Amino acid sequence: MKIEEQTAERHVLNVIVDNEAGILAKISGMFTARGYNIDSLTVADISEDHAISRITIVTRGPEPVIDQIRAQLERLVPVHKVIDLTESGAHVERELALVKVAGKGDNRVEALRIAELFRANVVDTTTQSFVFELTGSRDKVDSFIVLMRELGLVEVGRSGIVGMMRGDGSD
Repeated sequence: MKIEEQTAERHVLNVIVDNEAGILAKISGMFTARGYNIDSLTVADISEDHAISRITIVTRGPEPVIDQIRAQLERLVPVHKVIDLTESGAHVERELALVKVAGKGDNRVEALRIAELFRANVVDTTTQSFVFELTGSRDKVDSFIVLMRELGLVEVGRSGIVGMMRGDGSD
């Protein structure tokens, strides 16, 4: 008997839910109970009356596991819809990061130069440090952080991935 090893693929799931207490605990509990990992998680109210939220989950797994995750999410009562952006077609993903860098002299000048190349905004500055705000793909944020490590990286705060389908669809 030959056992086929399946590769774990990264998937971005949008889960449209009722905005009610405990829904995030139900969803994260479902992942925990089944041993699935969440790489990134963001939640935001998306309706004018604050009744609906979008939860964006980035997870990894072979296709059968992703199918199981989607099916189990769809069975949760306050879940309206589960959209796998990875499988649904062209979509946009972005992440926000706040990056604090401390430095003087040449390192300070170089940090500002690199920030300009990455289109990062300075949102706080002192004589000892900067806090940069950077929005972009996960790879862009990762690259910026790697470069800032050499120049005095102090702290990083990341929002996690937010994504939606491209085009004029309502998803």
